[in-house]
Formats: sequence, C-alpha cells, structure tokens
Amino acid sequence: MIERYYGKKIQFNDYSISQYKHRDACINPKVSIIVPVYNARDYIERCLHYLLTQTLEEIEIIVVNDGSTDNSMEPVNKLAEIDKRIKVINQENRLQGAARNNGLQHVRGEYIGFCDADDFVDCAYYERMYNTAVQYDADIALAEYVRIGINKYKPRLDIKEESVNDSIISKINICKQNKNECPTNKIYRTEYINKYNIRFPEGVYCEDKLFSIKAVYYANRIVTVPAVRYYYWENPNSTVNAKKTKKHIQDRINAKKAVLDFVKEKMLVELELNFIFQMRQFNMQE
Repeated sequence: MIERYYGKKIQFNDYSISQYKHRDACINPKVSIIVPVYNARDYIERCLHYLLTQTLEEIEIIVVNDGSTDNSMEPVNKLAEIDKRIKVINQENRLQGAARNNGLQHVRGEYIGFCDADDFVDCAYYERMYNTAVQYDADIALAEYVRIGINKYKPRLDIKEESVNDSIISKINICKQNKNECPTNKIYRTEYINKYNIRFPEGVYCEDKLFSIKAVYYANRIVTVPAVRYYYWENPNSTVNAKKTKKHIQDRINAKKAVLDFVKEKMLVELELNFIFQMRQFNMQE
C-alpha cells in the first residue's frame, strides 16, 4: 500500500504476522527502543513493522503498555512471541512520561531511542544513527524529523550533512531546542542518561520539554545524521492533538517554566531571554 503526502511517497508494506521470522532476544543490544502504547490499535502494527525490519538487527524493543483500554496489545503480544527482541511491560495508565521512565529501567542497550506508537522511522534509521554516534563518540545522534498526515508532509528539521556540535549554544541551535523539544528524532548514550539521572516528569502532558533540555545540556556532543528520518504522524486522537483541557494548558505552562528554571540554574543568559520571550508569546496566545 502506498500513501501520498504532498507528492512524497512512503511505502507501507503488508503488516501480516506471517512475514516475520522467529528471532531470539539480542544478548547485547546496540540500541534499546522504548515504545509507549496507549490505545494505538490503528497504528502500532505499522510502528513495529518499521522497527522489526531495521537494518540494525542488534536492538531490543521495549513496549510499555500504559493501561490501554482497546486491543492495542493483541498484535504486540503476538509479535513478541515470534520476535523475542520485543519485551512487553504493562502498567496502569500514568501517561507517557511514566511509561518512558518505566522503559528506561529495563534498557540494556548502549544507546536509547524513543518511538511513539503512532509514528515510524526509515528502515536504516537506527543503524545510521548508531554508527554515526559511535564514530564521533557522541552522547546524542540527531536525525531529520518530518510531520506527516493525510495530505501533509512537513519537514521540521532538515539535516543535509554530518556535523559535530559540542558547545551549549551549537547543541541548542542544531536541535532547534527553543521550538522543537522532540526526544524521538535522537538516540542517547545510556551511560550519560543514567549518570545525570535524566528522566521524564510523570503524570503530566508536555513531558518532553524538561527531559530534552537536560539531555541536550549534559551531552558531550551532538552529531547530525542526514538521509534518515523520524516520521511524526499527526494523529488527531493523540495527547498532543486532542482537545486541550485545562490540565493540558496548565501542564504546558508548567513545562515551559520548568525549562526556564533549568536554564536560569545553569546561567545560560542568552537562552533565558529567548525562553522568556517565548513564554510571553504563549501567554498572549492563550
């Protein structure tokens, strides 16, 4: 099946379980991929297809069921019986931050990646990301990021070449951190994530923001990786696009304040002024 996005073509293959081979768990995974799942039945098979067919075979896929009330886990459990690289963790619904943190407790890989259940990646994504991170001894590898949907294909981060960024300003700028706090178009070295105890806030929306600024700040360097992409599917039912409640709005304000507090703590004056300006804009829009 081929779906079109403003002239772009992305090949979506058959997701039938019969196509997958029986595989043992990876003893020493190079990348651990954490996939939080909450009521994602329409998308989870596509997500897992692009993970199971990665050119990098030394991976583990940690699927955290965040208390789904639909049958999202039915195909996940069937695939986990065939491909032992999939590890399933179940928890009560505690939102995405808690699900990702739960996954972080179980990682065994040298690097960590995050992939949301309604998104997907190029098949060479994790191989290119891992090899480039290792080549440059980088704590973070950064890839292109594309927002897609019906009749939509919008690159949000367009990377043309490899570059190594080790100053705080260059790291912030290359990630477009002030506008794009996405943790999913990156892989992170496990050792430094644990060393600095970088985790997601729990029980809130907009949990990405504080994790992302801390991860970028503490990274020794960030290397960019061209020609591979993370595809963010604009799911109208996702927590990001769902109708905003007072909690959504307040959590977003609190997340921005938490980032600003961190920036102040680290005495990053240029960034502090930038974030203050953004918060004023946001408050005026609200």
